[in-house]
Amino acid sequence: MKSSLPLNKTTITHSTRNKAIYLLPRHFYLTQLILLTVTGLVFSWISRNEVWDFSLTRMWFDPVSQQFPWKNNFWLDLINHRIAKDVIIVIAVMALLTGIIKRNSRLILVALLTGVGPLVVGVLKATSAHSCPWDLIEFSGKAVSYPLFSAIPLNSGPGRCFPGGHASSGFGVMALFFWFYPQRPRLAWLSLLLGAVLGMLMGYGQIMRGAHFLSHNLWAGWWVWLSQCFTYGCVSSLMNRMRK
Repeated sequence: MKSSLPLNKTTITHSTRNKAIYLLPRHFYLTQLILLTVTGLVFSWISRNEVWDFSLTRMWFDPVSQQFPWKNNFWLDLINHRIAKDVIIVIAVMALLTGIIKRNSRLILVALLTGVGPLVVGVLKATSAHSCPWDLIEFSGKAVSYPLFSAIPLNSGPGRCFPGGHASSGFGVMALFFWFYPQRPRLAWLSLLLGAVLGMLMGYGQIMRGAHFLSHNLWAGWWVWLSQCFTYGCVSSLMNRMRK
């Protein structure tokens, strides 16, 4: 995923001095479009028959008691489901306020990007007919599951479980990429990796509780990165035009 993103000397100097919103080259967006297309196809293949989802989730389901033993685990709920998400939100809000006070446009945009992806995922999740694992018949619930892009069954249950909303909070940290680049490109790519890992870890905690499938979390990361790249591209282009 790492690539060289050359920026002209004027742009780098201006960005370094003023922390202004800089332009990324077109080939960056082309590369990301290709990668998103490829990963989208891979995720669609994984979601095609739910085999991977059910195999992983069954590891955390007790067929004897017919429940997810970790569903109401105090520490898993407190640390992964509450504290981790709240810490990310608090840091993003503090960054936003700091950016506003110091008139740092790049910091403001990065703080907003942290929330853009989860917002998009939240909207998709709220309108989804896919129910959570603990609501499904296979896991002692009453809802019927169905593969992605398939016809929605009549008894699909409460829905509102796709993509993974909680994982999207962790994936939101990928926005740090746009803060560190171009001054510290290596750190930028490490930040992108950190956000991806954090999102998957937070999402896995939800898999353990029976709240989400693997594909829910993979698609959450996909939508977050797409939203962040699209938003940054639009805003940076607009700001560049306004400077001329």
